[in-house]
Amino acid sequence: MKARQPHPAVQRNLALIGGRGCGKTSLAKRIARDNRNFTLLSLDVLIRTEMGGLGIPEIVEQEGWGGFREIEFRVLQRAAAFENGALLDCGGGIVVDLDAEGREQLSARKVDLLRERCLVVYLRRDTGYLESRIADDPARPPLSGEASFREIMERRDPWYESTAHWVLDCGRRSKTALAEEVLAEFARRGGLGEAIPAPA
Repeated sequence: MKARQPHPAVQRNLALIGGRGCGKTSLAKRIARDNRNFTLLSLDVLIRTEMGGLGIPEIVEQEGWGGFREIEFRVLQRAAAFENGALLDCGGGIVVDLDAEGREQLSARKVDLLRERCLVVYLRRDTGYLESRIADDPARPPLSGEASFREIMERRDPWYESTAHWVLDCGRRSKTALAEEVLAEFARRGGLGEAIPAPA
């Protein structure tokens, strides 16, 4: 049997951000498979756990988007508290809070926490691609009754960009190529150390 190669130690937390459908979850799984010293944390799964297993649409229906963002912040606080080695698969609205009128605004508290506790990469994709990925997905509740998805993404794009330590324009590259690029840049920024055996 071929000996398992040791994986580099993970010395920072890594957070993946970007719009709905950009591939954060599948890429996070690929990265965690490529380096098993990461602890993969899906914030949406943690939010569902916090809410007794309810689906995201049910949580939004029950709490409203404002309530959902509060739960998201609490969950992010716990996930980002890892000293190192956490791989955060963040929801599309991780950079968002709502103002007193219920309009989206940049979330200074979540952005500060992400940038302080993690190296953050923005997975940028064409909005048309994102729309094709999320069309008619019942697991994704509507973001707004007024603004289109394209309008929302145009508003959020500079927020994602200013939150991230670097931007990855994904294009049509494979998950394997994207994972390799993320890990290479993560290592260049001090996120990886000496090789140690991965957890069994």
